[in-house]
Amino acid sequence: MDATAAATLLPIAAETAGSSMDLLTELTILVLAAFVGFEVISKVPNTLHTPLMSATNAIHGIVLLGGLLVIGRADGLLDNVILVIAIAFGTINIVGGFLVTDRMLEMFKRKPAKGEAAKSGERERAGVGV
Repeated sequence: MDATAAATLLPIAAETAGSSMDLLTELTILVLAAFVGFEVISKVPNTLHTPLMSATNAIHGIVLLGGLLVIGRADGLLDNVILVIAIAFGTINIVGGFLVTDRMLEMFKRKPAKGEAAKSGERERAGVGV
């Protein structure tokens, strides 16, 4: 190997080493975030867990909006496929989050007693507000 070939390969090797260090840093952050997230979620009481998770699923609207913005500028079939998958999963997560929230709120509504239900039904048929 001559000197020019070694000089040409040296920046590539340095660039590769730098990017692998970045990858290692990113993986470390991902693992630490997973541990912190697990610890935080495990400390949430059961009565708050589902509403909290359904509300955070609504944050997937940002993913959906980002996917819609990026898909217009995407080049290539693979990019489009990945973006369509991200948009589909984001939409599923948003709808699921709102359905779970609605279901949880239904659990906390008071059910009228049998006598009160008949009276309120009569008032509604008569056109009187409840």
